[in-house]
Amino acid sequence: MRSRLARSVVVLGSALAAAATLVPADAGASSVSSAAAGTSPISPTGLGTGYWHTRGQQILDSRSRPVRIAGINWYGFETPDEVAHGLWSQDYRTIINDIRKLGYNTIRIPFSNQMVEHPIVPQSVGTYGPSGPINSDLKDLNSLQILDKIIAYAGQDGLKVILDDHRSEAGESAEQNGLWYTATYTSQDWVRDWTMLARRYAGDPTVIGFDLRNEPHTPAGDSYAQGATWGTGNPATDIRLGYEKAGDAILAADPGALIFCEGISENPGPSGADNTTWWGGDLALAGRYPVTLSSPGHVVYSAHDYGPSLFPQTWFSAATTPASLAATWNRNWGYLYTRRIAPVWVGEFGTGNTAADVDTSAPGSQGQWFRSLVSYLAGHRWMGWTYWALNGEDPYNLLGSNYGAEPASAAKEALLATLQFPLAGAAQDHAPKAPAVAPVPAVAPSQSLRGVAARTPASSSAPAPAGSAPASCRVAWSVTNSWPGGFQARLVLTDTGSAALGWWSLTWTFPGAQRISSIWNATATQSGHRVTAGNASYDATIAPGGSVTIGLIGVGIARGAAPATFAVGGRSCS
Repeated sequence: MRSRLARSVVVLGSALAAAATLVPADAGASSVSSAAAGTSPISPTGLGTGYWHTRGQQILDSRSRPVRIAGINWYGFETPDEVAHGLWSQDYRTIINDIRKLGYNTIRIPFSNQMVEHPIVPQSVGTYGPSGPINSDLKDLNSLQILDKIIAYAGQDGLKVILDDHRSEAGESAEQNGLWYTATYTSQDWVRDWTMLARRYAGDPTVIGFDLRNEPHTPAGDSYAQGATWGTGNPATDIRLGYEKAGDAILAADPGALIFCEGISENPGPSGADNTTWWGGDLALAGRYPVTLSSPGHVVYSAHDYGPSLFPQTWFSAATTPASLAATWNRNWGYLYTRRIAPVWVGEFGTGNTAADVDTSAPGSQGQWFRSLVSYLAGHRWMGWTYWALNGEDPYNLLGSNYGAEPASAAKEALLATLQFPLAGAAQDHAPKAPAVAPVPAVAPSQSLRGVAARTPASSSAPAPAGSAPASCRVAWSVTNSWPGGFQARLVLTDTGSAALGWWSLTWTFPGAQRISSIWNATATQSGHRVTAGNASYDATIAPGGSVTIGLIGVGIARGAAPATFAVGGRSCS
């Protein structure tokens, strides 16, 4: 997710209790409890073993028994950190154990092509907590080696993994050009990287499959033909052709893998106007132009869906009804499931943790949308899903900011629990729990920012002493993504002086009405236009010539949002 632009999607929907009358149960399915009943299917012994394959609308295990993906997104490998987030404060095994204990059976792990081709030794992995060591076996490993460790332990815990090519260059959100390749990481590189990963995990049924590309779309301002298309036959834009090429290459290396194919963001309508939806959410043409691989039984279509808190689409209104929501979902991607064309997996959806985000049933509200989608999934027994996201720093976080076991919202977790599908083989804890970490300090009262002060990591060394401002500093500001009413920005603070900068504080003033809704790699307060961003405990010291990268989500207009000046410790930066 990470602040994608939604161009024009679904009408939102219903209260949870009304689902049974609005969403028909699967034809031919044995009796299935609705979400309103507060129950979930019980797995028979051994369910989910081995490699999975598809038949009609269902995903089947190695013994041809239907299974349901009921999982969580855990991101970080696709970002400049090139590692799963939260390892600054928890042991990776503790986080995986907690995923299992909370009832999820699959982890979707995003990554970038840059991470695959040029893995780094991540700097945001904590090795010592307040009560002892954590992540000790990750020391000096690069990103791919850490990914191996996470996958291996997830398999021991009875969990499955889906790898997601989230973007080409390391960064945030989907690739800006909307395609599956860039000038730096070509379409040939994309296929080659997938082939390498397929070979790396061939023979390991923990990795059930590969999500070939995150959120293909048409960028704002471009025509349909310029962005990701479906069924046009243009090898430069038709993502379906890309899926077929990469999918066949993967199956040649890993014949048991599932191939997950996301939708695009729009398709040409009969009147000449484009029918638009969320990035990755348009599979309206997949029935007419299916992804056809060299071997049948592998394709799973994937859609992403979000509510009005991400973007206030015009169809989120007082006129929103459960029936219009279900109809729109069915038109965009649900028909593939109901017509038994192929399995469907809702790879991303998420909401915040307030009552308005989870419990409200008012037409057009975020809570109504979330409860409606849970109801819709409950009525489609074998439709898979992975919630966005586990991450404590995300606006839609499942866990708290310190990645502890307690969900940030018990009400949200309770709704998701009605959809869970336990698999066999979930092991008992194999490793001692990492020690608890200290609570996050309160954000300064000038403004509470969602996601601010999200990281309170376990540091591998004692904090650096407070230092004076460097002789000189430099700040590079860039807008990495934008959409109507919001933007995502990156700041790189570099110490260009001769002395280390300890316990730094970076200040700036927005030129307009922009405000921060979330931030990472720093803590922050905002009073009016003025922002003060301080170091997180794991990046308290910047060595001479070193830098810290800060990311933020902003509300307001991206154009003209760049501050004119920045200062550290009262001293201006270039």
